[in-house]
This record gives sequence, C-alpha cells and structure tokens, in this order.
Amino acid sequence: MRETIHALAHRYHGEWEAMTEALRRGEKPPAIPGDEQFVTWADPHYPARLRQLRFPPWILFYRGNLSLASCPSVGIVGSRKAVARGLQATEQVCLRLREKVVVSGLAAGIDGCAHRSALRSGGRTIGIAGCGLKRPYPLSNRDLYEPQSCRQLILSEYPGFTAPLRHHFPWRNRLIAALSDCVLVMQATCRSGTMLTVNEALELGKSVYCLPYPDQDPAGAGCNLLLCEGALPLKM
Repeated sequence: MRETIHALAHRYHGEWEAMTEALRRGEKPPAIPGDEQFVTWADPHYPARLRQLRFPPWILFYRGNLSLASCPSVGIVGSRKAVARGLQATEQVCLRLREKVVVSGLAAGIDGCAHRSALRSGGRTIGIAGCGLKRPYPLSNRDLYEPQSCRQLILSEYPGFTAPLRHHFPWRNRLIAALSDCVLVMQATCRSGTMLTVNEALELGKSVYCLPYPDQDPAGAGCNLLLCEGALPLKM
C-alpha cells in the first residue's frame, strides 16, 4: 500500500480527490524510484493528529525531524502583506513559545516571520508547503525548505516539483490546524486564507487567539471580527 500511494501521488500530483478515486478503483501504478522521504496514511509513524481530519492526507513528503509532528505545538498564521504590528507581535510571541513547536504555512509575511523567529529564539518549527518541496514558494523563503537541524520539519502533500497552485493553499490550511494545539492569528483582513485556517481549527475543537488591532485598521479587521465572534484576545 505504501508504494502504491507514493506512485499515485506522483501520477496525480498529490491531488487528494484524484488519489482517493484511484484507490477506490484499485489502481496500482508501478513504483516510483527516488530519494524523497515520505510517510503514508498506511504507515505506523504517520502523524496521529492528522488522522482526526475528515480528509487526512494520503501521503506527506517531508524533510527534517518528523517526530516534531507529535510535540506540543502552536499554529501561527496571518497575512502575507504583514504590517509592523503583526511582525513585531509575532517575534515576541515566538520568543515566549520557545518550548513549543511553531506551526505555520511557509508563506511570505507572518508565516515566514514565525518560522524565522522561532528558530532564532532557539525554538522548533513545522512548515507546511502548498507546493512540492523541490519547488520552494515563495523564493524569498527558499532557505526554510532546507532544514539545517533537528529543530525543523517541512511537510507537503505534493511531490517533487509540483507547482504552487492557488487551490493548494486553502487545502493545506487544514494541516496547520490539525498539527496545532491552538491557533494564534497575528494579522488578518476580513477576507483572507487565514480565516480558513481558523474555521478548520474550530471544527477540530482548537482554541483560537487573535491579536487585537486599533479600530478602523484594515490590516487587522479580520482579527477584530473574530474577537467579536468569540475568539480569545492574545495579550502581549
């Protein structure tokens, strides 16, 4: 089963629905040679937290320390177009969370800040990509795709050079939510991918904390909306 799932991931570029249909049909493509590290749903060391998802990934390609997926963790999410308030608060939070694993999405802005701040503070981090690990995106974060120590883990449902397609990013947000004990929203507008991560976290029964923003500040309007709807305020 392990090799079949791996081969299907390559045939269907990691697309979950296509792989699911192929498995239902009993499709068994030939094994794919290569040096990729991966874990499948059928493996005993598959991250247990992901099994609670309605749509657990069939496969995860990874680099780094897979055991981090079982450690106490905090998801940190926010806008790609980060403002000073969001970036500064993210750095401060990561300093306070040195004992926990920071989970984020390897995007520009708040995500990249969270990963780098966690590592600078001596902490650990999990990055979840919306593309193949051999095709880093954005290029400004390509250094994060090459873990240099056991304090890092990079995950993706997509093999090799799979492009960062638009629909990959909201889909990967369910993994951020599942691998996090709680989620911190550091910056969000009212219409953003961050809100999708929040919805996934709430469905899984995870607590959501938001950084408050001044009234009328559009950069944090989504945070303030979530606070009005019952999210917990993040106290700095």
